[in-house]
Amino acid sequence: MITIKEVHTKKDLKAFVKFPFKLYKDSKYWVPPIISQEIKTFNKKENPVFNDAEARLFLAYKNNEIVGRVAAIINWLEVKEQNQKKMRFGWFDFIDDIEVSQTLLNEVEKIGKAHNLEYTEGPVGFSNLDKVGVMTEGFESIAPMVTWYNHPYYIKHYETANFKVEKSYSESKFPFKNVKPEFFFKAQELIKRRYQLKALKLNKTEEVMLYADKMFDLFNDSYASLSSFVAINDIQKDYFKKKFISFINPEYIKFVVDKGDNMVGFAIVMPAFAKALQKTKGKLFPFGFKHIMDAKKNSKDVIFYLIGIHPDYQNKGVHAVIFNEYYETFKEKGIETCFRTPELEDNEAIHRIWKHFDPIVYKRRKTFRKNIN
Repeated sequence: MITIKEVHTKKDLKAFVKFPFKLYKDSKYWVPPIISQEIKTFNKKENPVFNDAEARLFLAYKNNEIVGRVAAIINWLEVKEQNQKKMRFGWFDFIDDIEVSQTLLNEVEKIGKAHNLEYTEGPVGFSNLDKVGVMTEGFESIAPMVTWYNHPYYIKHYETANFKVEKSYSESKFPFKNVKPEFFFKAQELIKRRYQLKALKLNKTEEVMLYADKMFDLFNDSYASLSSFVAINDIQKDYFKKKFISFINPEYIKFVVDKGDNMVGFAIVMPAFAKALQKTKGKLFPFGFKHIMDAKKNSKDVIFYLIGIHPDYQNKGVHAVIFNEYYETFKEKGIETCFRTPELEDNEAIHRIWKHFDPIVYKRRKTFRKNIN
């Protein structure tokens, strides 16, 4: 018999966060989160997303042992402003027992029904900057820190519960040696002259912070046309600046501005922290922080986290300016492999940006949807 318990105490929240450590203890490819940071994600006083969203966390027990977990999420901006009557769910992990996964999904559906929502979709986070999708291909490669990893059996659980594929994502990689500067060097010089643009040379986090709000505004503008996009508000900007920007190498953040200093393009790249996170075992202290800082300084692999071009400048070659800047940085640092985070498979514009680098898709993932009856 499966027993469901809602998370209300600090002890239960810690158990919720730590359940995957047990589920994936024998996996070479799962990457643990930092436990303290994951707990803060669900702290209403720490995470401003709770100003416009709510989440209820559930643990599934069998024979007095935790066998599954799920976060049932409602983003009220999405529901009320976009009229997307969607019940989100994420952080969905479970043993290979259909009764466990189905019981947890039933809890999600009950909440959706109580709020007159029309369908559930997952796994997703609170917003577009959270992890997304259940992995369907690529199980034998390490998971980037910005994605969820899962056992192959997860897929049959969605199918058994009569969920249908909602969105499909791919993750790709390419060796840095595939980057040929002749593809973009002359083009970027022409683009900068034609549109009076310049790439900013920023080497300090304080310099990046001066442009961070403009970057998030541009993120909202450039991604607004994608399905289920929820814009980042001013409070969330401050949160993400504190959580992410101060943690990323400033030379890995590129901005392109026009003659009026208005931002027309940006990109964020991160060192690959996955192997370092595996060494931390979820803890920054006493030695975890050292592993993270070592990867930040010395990792030969990088992850393209975000890239955005203002709608007025899309298809005008601005990405060539950005790539030229990264080429110089990566060459200097001896970067070997470039990875891309999950991208919608129907986002043709983003795929065109990368075509000259001959990327190889090495993982695929999907979100699943089911109507609420």
